[in-house]
Amino acid sequence: MSPRKSRLAISLGRALSGLAFTAAMPLAMAQTAQVPVSATQLDTITVTAQSREQELQDVPIALQVVTEQLLEDVAAEDLGDIDSFVPGLQINSLQPTQPSFQLRGIATDDFGIGTDPAVGVYVDGVYAGRGGGVLLPFTDLQRIEVLKGPQGTLFGRNTAAGAISIITTRPEDENGARAKLRLGNDNKTYFEGMANVAVSEDSAFRFNGIFNHSDGWIQDSVTGEDLAPENNWATRASFQTRFGDDTRAWISWDHESLDQLGQATTGVVPIPALPALPTVPADPSQFLDPLNIPTATDAQGNAETRTFDGVTLIVDHNFGWGSLTSTSAWHDYDSLNRVEEDGTNLSYLYVDSTNTESNENYYQEFKFNGSTDHIDWVAGVSYFQEKAHQTSEVNALTDSIDTIANNMGLAPGGLFGPVTQIANMFGIPVDLTGLPWNEKFVNTLETKSYAAFGDAIWHVNDKLNLTAGLRYTRDEKDFTWFNDLRSAPALDAQLDLLDSIGFFDAIGLPKEMFIFDVAFIDPPAMMNKGVQTRAKKSWDDFSPRFVVDYHFADDLMGFASLAKGYKAGGFNALQIGSEFENEDVWNFETGIKQSFPEQRLAYNVSGFYYVYDNRQAVTLDMTTSIPRFVINTSDQEAYGVDFDVRWQATDGLGFDFNAEYLDSTYKKYVNPQGVDLAGDATGAPEWSFAAGANYVWHMGDAGDMRASLRHSYVGECRRNAESDSVLGCGTGAGAIDIGEAQNLTDVRLGWTSSSGHWGWALYGNNVFDNQYVNSLGTYGMTVLGTVGARMTQPRQYGLEVSAKF
Repeated sequence: MSPRKSRLAISLGRALSGLAFTAAMPLAMAQTAQVPVSATQLDTITVTAQSREQELQDVPIALQVVTEQLLEDVAAEDLGDIDSFVPGLQINSLQPTQPSFQLRGIATDDFGIGTDPAVGVYVDGVYAGRGGGVLLPFTDLQRIEVLKGPQGTLFGRNTAAGAISIITTRPEDENGARAKLRLGNDNKTYFEGMANVAVSEDSAFRFNGIFNHSDGWIQDSVTGEDLAPENNWATRASFQTRFGDDTRAWISWDHESLDQLGQATTGVVPIPALPALPTVPADPSQFLDPLNIPTATDAQGNAETRTFDGVTLIVDHNFGWGSLTSTSAWHDYDSLNRVEEDGTNLSYLYVDSTNTESNENYYQEFKFNGSTDHIDWVAGVSYFQEKAHQTSEVNALTDSIDTIANNMGLAPGGLFGPVTQIANMFGIPVDLTGLPWNEKFVNTLETKSYAAFGDAIWHVNDKLNLTAGLRYTRDEKDFTWFNDLRSAPALDAQLDLLDSIGFFDAIGLPKEMFIFDVAFIDPPAMMNKGVQTRAKKSWDDFSPRFVVDYHFADDLMGFASLAKGYKAGGFNALQIGSEFENEDVWNFETGIKQSFPEQRLAYNVSGFYYVYDNRQAVTLDMTTSIPRFVINTSDQEAYGVDFDVRWQATDGLGFDFNAEYLDSTYKKYVNPQGVDLAGDATGAPEWSFAAGANYVWHMGDAGDMRASLRHSYVGECRRNAESDSVLGCGTGAGAIDIGEAQNLTDVRLGWTSSSGHWGWALYGNNVFDNQYVNSLGTYGMTVLGTVGARMTQPRQYGLEVSAKF
């Protein structure tokens, strides 16, 4: 064993021992904190993480369950509201059409349709897809299961880091209805309603609706316009029925409409008075604190929109010896995200980015499962088909193009402003300033994915279980790139006019001098301007898993597992001809799960080590005179510990706690600037934890009062040798601390009537009003001297009223 591996093993062993000792402390995990069934036992949590119903404490996987109660405690509306309470999970959700997911330090830094996420999101067993179709509002959820570590065997492609399995509530055989109205600051109005209609003993309908609006928490300092608002609504209709005693069918339809302004950007660079221009490149040591300066924007066409529709049909049939489940699904969405990058209201510094995506996908799975006295088994086949179209744009004005040309020494003083002045001197009525300038990449994708899988648990005896599983997947992708010369119709019309009267000949400048690109200028793009390029390729993968678990006692289980996850191969959207192979993760994990029924306490602890090969990322290279998107590939490794404990101290008082320690480093990585980062940290935080406490006052006929307090902590990201050059984590940039540690505290006090029909609650999210820089828009840093910052939400608070019948 190498010295480094030896140190890893010693550190891992010490961490496991320490966390196991901590289990005796009166704390409990946020994943499963619920009021116990009786005063002598903890509640039982049933999960389907292994494609079969099992008790949580019997599942040999690092698994966190987010219950309905936790969703209520933190007023969660989508996945972005619960990630801080799942240590190791980070979701950037401020732009719902362009979310990003990271689990155990593994993420996908590429928004293009040619690649896939490393964290798979599944809704009722159906792969949710990518980008704009993943972060949807919660509608009538039963629970969320977060499976940490690769899940390639049970879930399939794009689960290199893990899987998030969302389980919704099916129609029930009793009539019922409920409604909730939430009113909060910034004119927050959130309404949720549900009606369950039983039409017979075997058939029922269930209808859900959500309406969500908020004015936004940032105002334009010049116009007074509300920025960063919320405006969406969603609905679901489902029907469940039986055909005889052995067949059940469930069909659901989901629709969502999102129509709001894009995430606001605040400029953090001091802007001098004209004729002076900002320093190029911008000096990070001069960055201002976006919390202490006004926001002013002139974003043109600023918008974030999405229309989503999805249909799922699940049919279950029991043969006696086993059962068959057929799952069929169709998803379709169109999304638009256009946000300003410079964070100013000055036309000579203007730049924005736009991402437009259309996606349609189909999924079909047939899954058999059964059990005998000694074996539980699952086997099946699946098919996934996807068609996607994406446009990635950079928009500017001729004023800001003049600034770029001046700063780069291409045309001191600019082009379009000076030419306008000269033309006007000769009485020619043209104006080449303030005109839109657009550059874009257009990509299309057709994907077909086939899979066959099997997984079996052999109950060797009453204590020992052996599990083996294997999934074979074949992915086929057909991808295109198209990058044309810049588009500026209004400008070209005036250039044509000047050319037709001989103006350019008179001043000795060719018209072609005004037709050039500033955004997509890497060599492959320049050689293929105006030409569509196509590539087809297929990839095959075998993803196994092996698990052994041993029950030392009825309430104590130990396990060890070796599993593979992978992300499908693909193409990099913004670099023509660039392709990559499957990204593979091998993960070894060992741990224990134990409960103390009489003390109403349970804990889980596991240690893991993984190797991640061929990770792809797209970064903005700011070391060149004009920034460009570049592709880089790395191998990573990490080890860590996951720990959780839950304790129901009394009938009314409960505690929960969970934590993750992670040491993630590059195993092999030379960045685009030639810096060798092997052995350096990848940036993922070392520590994250979440803790909660709740108390219920049972007041008899006066009802119940419940108070909850939850706090989460995510440590600062770990810097490396390239952090400063890319303004990465751990970098101090003037008044901005990039990637600083984050704390979030939520509180709630609610009352429910003794009948359960009525209720009210007061809630506060982020009660200490902590805000952090979520991202920096650095495209204009080297060409305009501008940088825009986007911030996390400030404190939110309000009142809820609810009715249930």
